[in-house]
Amino acid sequence: MIVKICGITRLEDALAAAEEGAAAVGFIFVRTSPRHIDPGAAAQIIRRLPPFVSPVGVFVNESRANVLAAIERTGIRCLQLHGDERPPETADYPVPVIKSFRVSDDFDPSLIASYSLPAYLLDTFVPGMHGGTGKTFDWKKAHEASRYGRIILGGGITPDNVALAARTAEPYGIDVSSGVETSPGVKDRQKIRNLFRNLRYA
Repeated sequence: MIVKICGITRLEDALAAAEEGAAAVGFIFVRTSPRHIDPGAAAQIIRRLPPFVSPVGVFVNESRANVLAAIERTGIRCLQLHGDERPPETADYPVPVIKSFRVSDDFDPSLIASYSLPAYLLDTFVPGMHGGTGKTFDWKKAHEASRYGRIILGGGITPDNVALAARTAEPYGIDVSSGVETSPGVKDRQKIRNLFRNLRYA
């Protein structure tokens, strides 16, 4: 099971995530996010990442031109589209795309079937927010959604609940941000270490 540590704003946090076992680290290029990072700063961190750790760029309803420019400038190797992007708006990028869905009580997992992407991220629906909620949803919905593609489970994952989340949802991957932080954008290495330890127990 792969793990992505998202909301990276500091080199030391990116390296800590990689050294503890993260397969990917996420950079949020959304100005309204408390974990926003400038593409230039992200590029400097990405150049220092170890081999085989994938840098992911997170966007919300961004123009294709700006996304392509960020790919070129930063070296991100995967996109996470966290807005209202329809299937045509997720196609024909030069790097793989993950589409995010915000899960409410009435979420229909079959919506995923209208896309054709290598993975899908499920996060918790909170009005007015596109992610980073720190809140969980019914993980059984993620398990149900797996019939439509590879599911990455997000939304309120912490070291304390990651084992139960993994056992319940059986996802392809786990996405964690606020659950391993001391403050928005500042990661806690011990929390990251505990996350991976507890996930191994699962």
